[in-house]
Amino acid sequence: MAIDHVSFGGWENNLRIANGRTELIITLDVGPRVISYRTADCTNVFKTFDWQLGGTNESDWMSRGGHRFWLAPEHPVLSYLPDNTPVEHRVLSEYAVETSNGPVEERPIRKVMTVTLDETSSRVTITHRAENHGGEPLQVATWGLSVLVPGGCEIIPLPPLGEHPRDLLPNRSMILWPFSDMTDRRWRWGQRFIVLRQGDAGPAKLGLLHRERWVAYHRDDSLFLKTIEFREGATYPDLGCNFETFTNEEMLEVEALGSLADLEPGEATEHTEHWNLFEGVSAPPRGEEEAIVWWITPFLERAGFTV
Repeated sequence: MAIDHVSFGGWENNLRIANGRTELIITLDVGPRVISYRTADCTNVFKTFDWQLGGTNESDWMSRGGHRFWLAPEHPVLSYLPDNTPVEHRVLSEYAVETSNGPVEERPIRKVMTVTLDETSSRVTITHRAENHGGEPLQVATWGLSVLVPGGCEIIPLPPLGEHPRDLLPNRSMILWPFSDMTDRRWRWGQRFIVLRQGDAGPAKLGLLHRERWVAYHRDDSLFLKTIEFREGATYPDLGCNFETFTNEEMLEVEALGSLADLEPGEATEHTEHWNLFEGVSAPPRGEEEAIVWWITPFLERAGFTV
């Protein structure tokens, strides 16, 4: 069977979706959350916090790791409401599952996450849908956070450079958080790419209005590629971010955000992202950016992109 029930990390109630090449594990005792994503020849690309695995019904929010579904903008209370109880689920097809958790008094939003694995490849499609089940309008954006294992390198493409005085209008925006230091040596600010290396250092965060639509993360010999949805003319949270990345000494997050929506009662908003995972991939070059282009182009082409 492509979908079956398995134990993982101390939880006995999880769904496993597999096609012989790639495996996903989705928690049902907490979430909604994808806790593991791997191919047959590599380990889980997602970071998991071992001491938080297997638990349920905790009074405090637990990161746990994996890929989670949040709502933006981040709020010190509402964002950290615990998702530590069982989720509902429906098997949609041989390779597709829908999971959801219901609204709560403090946040009357039902979160629905649909996960679909391609029948023959590592490609995964994730849809995040937020439904307003309250009695008042709410402004929210969907937010998918992929928490990745430490020790890797993130590659973020930039728009093409222009010329002065021909190109007089801006073509990129960058948002920095108060704890982000521009002299941090984990960052490399290039002409074609921003490169962020996860390391043993404190928090750093960057956001972009990201029209290039993909971000990659390489670690050991695996390459995780995630699409970032962009809608021209849409309003995005956090001063206009549809992509954000966060890192500290434990992990690195690749985050995709949907547009801000003013939801009337009964209305919904959503965004979709795609993942690809390649194994047997050499480390990205540290020299000229053209070498990075040469290195990553074959994988982008397999995922339907060009550099």
